[in-house]
Amino acid sequence: MNTQSAYVHRSFDASIIPLPAGKLVCVGRNYADHIKELNNATPSEPLLFMKPNTSLCRMDEPIALPKGQGECHNELEVAVLIKQTLSKADVNTAHQGIWGLGLGLDLTLRDLQNQLKAKGLPWERAKSFDNACPVSAFLPIEQFANIQSVDFSLQINSQLRQKGNTSLMLYDIDSLLSEISQTFTLLPGDIVMTGTPKGVGPLVSGDKLHCRLNDALSITTSVM
Repeated sequence: MNTQSAYVHRSFDASIIPLPAGKLVCVGRNYADHIKELNNATPSEPLLFMKPNTSLCRMDEPIALPKGQGECHNELEVAVLIKQTLSKADVNTAHQGIWGLGLGLDLTLRDLQNQLKAKGLPWERAKSFDNACPVSAFLPIEQFANIQSVDFSLQINSQLRQKGNTSLMLYDIDSLLSEISQTFTLLPGDIVMTGTPKGVGPLVSGDKLHCRLNDALSITTSVM
């Protein structure tokens, strides 16, 4: 049974953001340390895939993992909420299209993903299942002095699992939005997941998670 509340975008003050719950465009292999830990090749351009809006759920509510499909890994990422249509946008226009930043967990069925990759098949079964992307509230972009230097981290059971900073991205946020918009039109309410640093690993029932974005956003949640 799905115990998650219906997802809507929310601001840090718990108010509803009047934007529809759109698609998620995700960026793979955007941190060198994560590429190294999974022994992947460094892409020559942003590696993109998508999750449907049915993947969205609230990060501050208990996280339900798929059953009987092998390990489900955490991938904490900075999530970018889009406020206006971006199509073939330059970097300046792309920046102006940002409502704000939050956090997202790109939950990944790692065993299944590895099987699919070995067969040269798409990853959607491992990445795009229902509730595959718990998302936090968002902070308005005006609250960030520089979105290219944002700290974020994940603790599991009080132990640091992931720690990153957007300055370490291979492709920065504005460049990513511009690049994505050359192929996929970004619509108001869409979310761009900007990639994860090293520290991915299996989640298990009973885990207690603490996610942080700078010193302004803190979320505590658990795994069912």
